[in-house]
Amino acid sequence: MAAERGRRRLVRERGPLYYLGLGVSWGLFGLVMLLAAAVVVVPAVSGSKPYTILTSSMEPGLPPGTLVIVKPIDPDDIRIGTIITYQLESGKAAVVTHRVLEIRGPNLPGGDTTYITKGDANSQPDAAPVLPVQIRGAVWYSVPWIGWVNNVVNGDLRAVVIPIVAGVLFLYAGYLVVSSRIDARRRREREEAQARREAERAEAERTALPFEAARPDVERTDPAALFLPRE
Repeated sequence: MAAERGRRRLVRERGPLYYLGLGVSWGLFGLVMLLAAAVVVVPAVSGSKPYTILTSSMEPGLPPGTLVIVKPIDPDDIRIGTIITYQLESGKAAVVTHRVLEIRGPNLPGGDTTYITKGDANSQPDAAPVLPVQIRGAVWYSVPWIGWVNNVVNGDLRAVVIPIVAGVLFLYAGYLVVSSRIDARRRREREEAQARREAERAEAERTALPFEAARPDVERTDPAALFLPRE
């Protein structure tokens, strides 16, 4: 009972804001780690590549600023409706991410299949058919808004920033773990000290009772019996 009262008192001392802040901290940490995995780790492991949507041609599904993770795909696996990222000119850096609207077989024996693409927000298909050699891959998944960060942290800067961010995240994770364990130990110590104080107070109250109350085995005399006539 005393330990339970001590625990309730400690909860009141900390208040709900402390636990709200702790929950928010862990939530933010988990979110950042999830984004880091989705943007950096998964593409690196799977051989995919991140690209940023810069225009509104694929709205509303892929608005500007969306980061798309593009995974290599065999051209034979492309179907109508597949969103692909392709080079505007083979071998050039500029790319477009649009949806496949039509697949056309080769016009001549030994020729290539071509793909007619269109942005979801565009009224007309793209002017030039896409050749298999231009295709960089198909959109695997997307992360809203992170594309702008990907554009800023690009090239040589990414090689510097990503290790720094990863190091900060791991340090923050270590801080959360250590601080949680320290708080738990201090909480246990305070609860034990509070329980001891409650027990000592209860013992003091018990020993302070009148001698007769503390010794129920002592024979007591009814005061009214003093006024009764004796035989």
